[in-house]
Amino acid sequence: QVQLVESGGGLVQPGDSLRLSCALPGRTFSPRAMGWFRQAPGKEREFVASIRWSERNTYYSDSVKGRFTISRDNAKTTLYLQMNSLKPEDTAVYYCAAGRGTILSSIAVERGYDYWGQGTQVTVSS
Repeated sequence: QVQLVESGGGLVQPGDSLRLSCALPGRTFSPRAMGWFRQAPGKEREFVASIRWSERNTYYSDSVKGRFTISRDNAKTTLYLQMNSLKPEDTAVYYCAAGRGTILSSIAVERGYDYWGQGTQVTVSS
């Protein structure tokens, strides 16, 4: 079983920045794509951003485009989500996900991913 471990969540004020990290099990694990999803209280889990692991092509939901940046390190062992200009509506549990054979048509939906982290809480409040 592939284990993904998120970190970096916390309580911040509106307008602040936060960077989430997701550690992969090792360099031998090479997904086709990785993504970030989030789930707010009482709502369904939604797509935030994704990246094709080798090509580094990135994709964003309209709600975070221009504020969030998804990236990976050169060693391909860590996924990041840089979140700027945070808003109260960004409050949610954030999950990273990895897909072994994710295709473009499913890169922004849950069914495109095989492995999930346990989630990290992000709270934006004044």
